[in-house]
Amino acid sequence: MTAPGLNIAANRKAVKYTRLDLFRRVLWAVATPLFRFSPRICFGWRRLLLRLFGATVGRNTHIYPSAVIHMPWNLTIGDDSSIGEWALIYNLGPITIGSKTTISQRVHLCAGTHDYTDPALPLLKPPIVIRDQAWICADA
Repeated sequence: MTAPGLNIAANRKAVKYTRLDLFRRVLWAVATPLFRFSPRICFGWRRLLLRLFGATVGRNTHIYPSAVIHMPWNLTIGDDSSIGEWALIYNLGPITIGSKTTISQRVHLCAGTHDYTDPALPLLKPPIVIRDQAWICADA
């Protein structure tokens, strides 16, 4: 049952991603096991893999293998920062994380939503910017 005034058909017909984004998402899905199953200490390998997929990743940045990054090309992270275990980086829009910043385990950063004021519920991809020397944590 849908709420009165919603236009689900219009939402389903809307173009949400470019063909390039769809292609990159398929390639990233194929490559994700190389990220996910890499040994915990292989931070350099995961930095390289993310850079190959368009992320801007600073020096000495630690991204743990269980972190989920949906679209590497929408990720910028500075030097000496980290993304902890089981963090979810849902970056449909750009996410920028500063230097010396910690995204703790199980944090969920969501740069994607819908315009609830429009009956077609179009996808929005607002940016998230986390500045230098911040610590984002979650109670899990």
